[in-house]
Order: sequence, then structure tokens, then C-alpha cells
Amino acid sequence: MNSYGTEFALVSDTQQLYISDVLVFLSVSRLFNFQHQSIWLKPQQTLVNANKYNSTDLVGLLQKSAVEHLTTYRQRVAREFGSVVTIVTTIFEALFAYKRGDYQRCLQLSTQNVHTLLYDRCLHKVNIPVLSDFMQLLDDDIVSLTALMLMANLECKDDRGCIGVSRVSLSLYLMTQCQLKLHYSVTSQAQTFGYIKVAQRKHPADRTLDQFTLKLIECKVVAYLKTLL
Repeated sequence: MNSYGTEFALVSDTQQLYISDVLVFLSVSRLFNFQHQSIWLKPQQTLVNANKYNSTDLVGLLQKSAVEHLTTYRQRVAREFGSVVTIVTTIFEALFAYKRGDYQRCLQLSTQNVHTLLYDRCLHKVNIPVLSDFMQLLDDDIVSLTALMLMANLECKDDRGCIGVSRVSLSLYLMTQCQLKLHYSVTSQAQTFGYIKVAQRKHPADRTLDQFTLKLIECKVVAYLKTLL
């Protein structure tokens, strides 16, 4: 059996595949096909065929692979330290669901995370870094908010507390955005508004990005409620 056949057999026999497994299989299969192309192909033809691969799809698969590994890591941390500190394992899964437009799934995960974290005594002790590769999963509002904050205070880029957002602030942001996009009722939005006010009180004033994020979604909820009422 050649290397391609061996790789295919390994993939087909695997009970649980991760995106990284699929990427490896695709890479090997494309290399195998490339090596067995006719030597009479013109260079221009090879270039045209190579350009047919959709880079957007590849980026999406790489992001999904990263989210799978981050989620697996957080699940292991939860098993080891869950008795000591409150840990939620679906933050990045919720971000990826929001990124791909699955607002119902993102809302479900984010609501669960808010209920778990909101009254935790360490709710602002664990940050999700914004100035990092995670920015690819964030939407324009959060990215723009971070950029404005840095323009106003360049020293923030050297302050870990300044450039990170807490898990509950991010979950509230995703929860609010999904409710707005899904046109949830006044009652649901009013409850979310109450969660936002609790989070604002529990985050210290020097938690700049948290306070800005919470203020942003507070304004969004108020504006939405005004249109309904």
C-alpha cells in the first residue's frame, strides 16, 4: 500500500477526527496528486490549478482547529483545577460560533457562561487577551474599541489588565449581540441589562477594556429597547 493509501486507511479508521487530522490528510493527498501529475502539463496550468484552492476555507479550517485544541485544553484544566476556581470551557467555541454566524449556538453557550461566571468572586481575574491571535475571532466593534483605547493611551499595550477582557464581559458581549441579531423580546433584553449592571459594579474602574465593553453593550441594549417601546 502506498503512503496515500496508508494515510487514507488511518483517517477512515479513526473514530473521532479533529480538523487538524483533516488538514494533514488534505495536505498529503494534494502532495500525492501533485507528484503524479503528467510531466506534459504546462507551468501555467499548474499555477491555475493551485489558485483554485480557496484560502478563506483554509483559514476557517485552521481557526476551527485552533478552537478545538483550546477547548480540549480548557477541559483538561477544568478537570484538574475546577474544584479550586470556576472554569468555563466553551468561551472559544462561542467566539467561533459567533464568527461563523451561528448566533443561536453562540447565545446558548454565552448565556451558560454568564450564569456560571457572573457571581464568581474571581470573575475579573482571568483575561482573554485581545492583542493576540484571538483578534481573528472578534468582531469589528471590539477590535475598534481596543484600537481607540490604545490610541488614547499607548501605555495600555504594556498592561496585561488593560488589553485583556474578562470572560464574563466577553460572554455578556456575545450574549447581547446574539440577542440583538435574533431580535429577542423586551423581557430578555431587560434581564441582560440587569446582568450588565451587575458586571459593571463587580469590575474595578481600572479594568478599562471591561468597562468600555460593558458600556458599549449597555448602550446597544438601551437603544434597542427604545425602538421596541
